[in-house]
Amino acid sequence: MKIMNVVFFGTPEFSVSSLKVLCETQGIRVVRVISMPDRRSGRGKKLQSPAVIEFAKEQNIPFYQTPNINKEDELISELEKSSIDFFIVLAFSQFLGKRLLGLPRLGAFNIHTSLLPKYRGAAPIQYALLNGDRKTGVSIQRMVKKMDAGDITYSHEVPIDEDETSETLFNKLQVEAATGLQSFLCQLVQDENSITYTAQDESKVSFAPIIAKADGLIDPWKESALKIFNKSKAYFPWPGTFIFINEQRLKVIETQIVSTAVETGIINHSFGTLIIGTREGSIRLSKVQLDGKKPINDSEYVNGVKNKISQLLITQKDSNE
Repeated sequence: MKIMNVVFFGTPEFSVSSLKVLCETQGIRVVRVISMPDRRSGRGKKLQSPAVIEFAKEQNIPFYQTPNINKEDELISELEKSSIDFFIVLAFSQFLGKRLLGLPRLGAFNIHTSLLPKYRGAAPIQYALLNGDRKTGVSIQRMVKKMDAGDITYSHEVPIDEDETSETLFNKLQVEAATGLQSFLCQLVQDENSITYTAQDESKVSFAPIIAKADGLIDPWKESALKIFNKSKAYFPWPGTFIFINEQRLKVIETQIVSTAVETGIINHSFGTLIIGTREGSIRLSKVQLDGKKPINDSEYVNGVKNKISQLLITQKDSNE
C-alpha cells in the first residue's frame, strides 16, 4: 500500500480527535504537527502547550510551534523537500500563505464546522445558534487564499437540538469532524482520483466573524427576547452573556422566553423571578451568577436582594467592564 505523507495544522482540544483519526488511518503517515506557541494559563500562569502538541508528544510525532507559519522559511523549505501529499487544517488560528498552499501534491484541506458557504470565518458554531438555526454541519474544503472559499470535497448535515449550547454543539461537531475526516481519508487512500470538488455558490455566502467578550452584553432596548435567548445559548460558556442590575454585573447562564407582558427595559420580580421586558417579548433570566459567586436560580437571587434593594433597575454600562 502506498503511504501518503500529511502535515496536520491545529491547536485546541477540538482538533485532537481528527489528529487521532489521521494517526490511525492505514496508508497515512503524519510527518509533522504544526500549532501555536505555548501559552500561560491557570492561576499559576504556567506555560501550557496546545492540546494537539501534547498529543504529538505522546505519539512521538515531530512538531513545530510558531505564531506565524508563513515566516518560517527554514521549516517551509524542509517541507518542500519532504514529498508532502496533503495538509489537514482544523482550528489552527492562522492563515496559510500562497507558498504553503502550493506545497502539498494534492493540496491543503480545511475542516470547517458549518455547511459552507454558510458561516465562513472564525465562529460558525456560535453564529448557527445566534441565528436560531435548526441544522449545521461539517465541510471539508480544498483551501485557497480567500478565507473558507475553496471547493467542497465533503459535506455532512448535523441537527441542532432545541436546548443546544455552544458547549454541547462543540462536543457534537468535534466527533462529526473526525468522522467526516475518516470518510474523506478512506476515499483518498483507496483512489485519490475519485475525490470530487464542488465550487461554492458565492450568492449564498454568509460570515461568522470573531466574537468579543463585550458582545455578551444583554441590551433589552435593542434586542428581542428571542435574540437574547439564542445569545445565551450561543455564548455559553464563552464569552457568556451578562447584564448590569443596580450597578452590579450579573452573568446570565440560562434564559426562558415567557408570555408575561413587561415594559421594555423593566424588571418584573413580583413572582420571585427575574423577568425582563425586551424590544419584543419578555425573557426570564432563570439562572444567574454574581461575580465571584456560585450560579443560582433567579428566585434565589431575588430573595437575596429584595430585603436590601427596593427596586431592581437595569443599568446601562460599558460592556467591557
